[in-house]
Amino acid sequence: MLRIAVCDDDHEAVQSHIRMMKTCLEQCRIPGDISSYTDSHNLLCDIMEDHWFFDLLLLDIEMPGVTGMEIAEKIRPYLPEVRIIFITSHIEYAIDAFELSIFRYVPKDDAGGRLSAAIQDAIRLLVLEDGRSYTIRTSSRMEKIPYKTICYLERDGKNTAIITDKGTSRVRKSLQQVYTELDSEEFIYIDRGCIVNMIQIMQIHDGMAVLKSGVSLPVSRSHLQTVKEQINQYWGDHI
Repeated sequence: MLRIAVCDDDHEAVQSHIRMMKTCLEQCRIPGDISSYTDSHNLLCDIMEDHWFFDLLLLDIEMPGVTGMEIAEKIRPYLPEVRIIFITSHIEYAIDAFELSIFRYVPKDDAGGRLSAAIQDAIRLLVLEDGRSYTIRTSSRMEKIPYKTICYLERDGKNTAIITDKGTSRVRKSLQQVYTELDSEEFIYIDRGCIVNMIQIMQIHDGMAVLKSGVSLPVSRSHLQTVKEQINQYWGDHI
């Protein structure tokens, strides 16, 4: 079940967004628990003090007290994987939203169809990321690594290093063997010695794959065009 919060100081807007959220959940056939807020301080308190968990936040940017932009900045240490959809009447916020790795930015004057599409896209992505993990087994330990936490994998001598948002794990297998075992289309080679999780890629720029973590990895010339095509194909199929 997805945990979702809707926050807007406009009561009517909150109710409208909740109705849309419920419709989108029904269309995607995904159960969800929706919390509503008209006071941004209350949402911030629930997350930072009471440690409430949310998968998806729908936030108005222009709110009294704590703005949507400030909420996004403050909660990152508490909900690093949360998806955020911003609604605002000021287009200049879009650049800041990109820098905060916001999932989608929807202008208020065009919130109808675009908001519904953004919500459905976010739901599909959350479902896509959920539940799968790679297991490392040795004689002394077993470690499960959720796919969604894997940023990239690289060859490390006879081992494969799996770099996640929490650190690095190593398995005594070749990079190709691990790639085969992952058996998941979001993992792609960007170089002979490096595989990246497409979900973690923010952009391809100047021959580099820029990840959400801020890490930039070189894409070899021989892989560049294929990488771009794979990314376009992947998101075209799933979002």
